Amino acid sequence: MAVYTELSKPFLKELADDYGLGRVTSATGIPDGPANSNYVLEAAKGKFLLRVDEVKRENELKREIDLLSFLRKHSFPCPHPMQDRMGRFYRNFNNRCVSLFKYQEGKVLAPARLKPSQLETIGHTLGDLHVIGKAYKKGIDNRFSFERIADLYLTVRNRLPNYFRKICRTLDDEVEYLTRYLESKLPKGVIHGDIFAENLLFRGERLTAMLDFDAACRGKFIFDIATAVNSLCFVDGAYSLDRFRYLLSGYESVRTLSLAEWDAFPNELRFSSLRFTVTRLHDFFLQPVDGHRVDKDFREFFDRLRVLRRERAGGMEPLLMAMATGYDYRKYQKVKATERRQA
Repeated sequence: MAVYTELSKPFLKELADDYGLGRVTSATGIPDGPANSNYVLEAAKGKFLLRVDEVKRENELKREIDLLSFLRKHSFPCPHPMQDRMGRFYRNFNNRCVSLFKYQEGKVLAPARLKPSQLETIGHTLGDLHVIGKAYKKGIDNRFSFERIADLYLTVRNRLPNYFRKICRTLDDEVEYLTRYLESKLPKGVIHGDIFAENLLFRGERLTAMLDFDAACRGKFIFDIATAVNSLCFVDGAYSLDRFRYLLSGYESVRTLSLAEWDAFPNELRFSSLRFTVTRLHDFFLQPVDGHRVDKDFREFFDRLRVLRRERAGGMEPLLMAMATGYDYRKYQKVKATERRQA
């Protein structure tokens, strides 16, 4: 992924003065998601991450920073937004919002390299996010709800080349299916919305930071879990039942899924796959940044969708069996009783 916004030396000096960084010795662009340009700043006072939001509006950035500040107060491992000497969390540069964060030490691991203990840690941390987020009362708009993804797909569909006709038939059918069968009345709260390996930093067994809260919103907890399963438990063209169990074991050590959530799990996996298929098609064909196409392969999640629709092999049957038998009534009632006592 390209870095789209180049930083000027005068701007870096102004930034260093306002944040008390000391002299900036280097600003190295790093690849990241389609919505940002990111730089690692080396300065006299340490190492920092500078982010330029290429498409996000100011009010959206305000909401994200407010959520991160809340999570930091509750000791959640997430980016630490910094304030300058005027108390500002961001500033404008070339009509884009620029924010600064403390640099998070850690290493991104490819999904296939994640060990069972690390998958459990990811599940546990995601459960922590959902539980901690219950106390966050401010609304955060869900830009990737099913209704918005369905509308976005109609926009994309009309602009796709003719050789996408077969893919469109599958996506048409999937939108129609989910319109009828996707459940909306499920537990909701603050979700990350984008749990991918590249957004998780590890130092050994410890998860030091969950990054990129760009898609964070108020949504269904089960969608967050489904996205984590799609991104971390699909290896070598198939779903891994063992990886799924480790991830869910970590999650349920914090928050137990309800029967309704277990029942909805297969369709949430399908929606998660549809969401990333559609948004990647949209970003590639319809939303270039400064003339550059955002080239993330939509086929990665379209292939998952085909497995979930049973159009190709890929470990779906064992996963469905695990979901069908995953609900533990006694454990769920015990957790709910504990929650009532704490309320």
